Amino acid sequence: MEWQRYAEQMAQLARDLVAQDSVRATLDEIAASAVKLVEGCDAAGILTVSKGRAVTLAVCGDMVEESDRLQGELGEGPCFDAARRVDGERLFRIADMTTPQPSWPRFSRAARELGIGSMTGVLLYTEQEDFGALNLYSRRPGAFGKDIEAAGWLLASHAAVALDSARTVDQLEHALETRHAVGEAMGILMERHRLSEDEAFGVLRRISQNHNIKLRDVARRVRVDPPQG
Repeated sequence: MEWQRYAEQMAQLARDLVAQDSVRATLDEIAASAVKLVEGCDAAGILTVSKGRAVTLAVCGDMVEESDRLQGELGEGPCFDAARRVDGERLFRIADMTTPQPSWPRFSRAARELGIGSMTGVLLYTEQEDFGALNLYSRRPGAFGKDIEAAGWLLASHAAVALDSARTVDQLEHALETRHAVGEAMGILMERHRLSEDEAFGVLRRISQNHNIKLRDVARRVRVDPPQG
């Protein structure tokens, strides 16, 4: 019965991911599904490193963005180790992050301060010095055993396909920045003019279409020079 339930969950996950209308939405759903489906998982995220710069593409739960930032800033951590391995092993698992980790002492100290007890992840791709990884976090040590590998691989496979459908990591990061700018602009319009979320987005879209200005540029203008009520 346990395996039947697991199979049903995986089938539902596949349907949910196919239903997403963008790469960003798919990656967000993958991170959320990891927390929902993997026992002991408190947070999950998708990290890419491009030209030495860490970019967090999806987050579900706290500690993820700071962990990604630290690995990128320090140039060390389990994701970097996985990307540099030559034996082809793409999955890593740190059973107890509360103990010293000689391979990356600075990151492990910071990870303990973040409350990370254990961590596992799957390398999504490697391209020269660039790579991507799906990372799962738990606040307690020993949370991830070999039984999570099937779920991890399935989630990672979907993430790899989603990333492959985007031309570059820069494109995805740009989409993140655009979404953030539009969200802030909508908030300004909603507050100043007592609009609903749909109405605020409609205003931005009409300005974009009527004046042939990209939506992100309209959003930036609203943020810099908010319209007065």
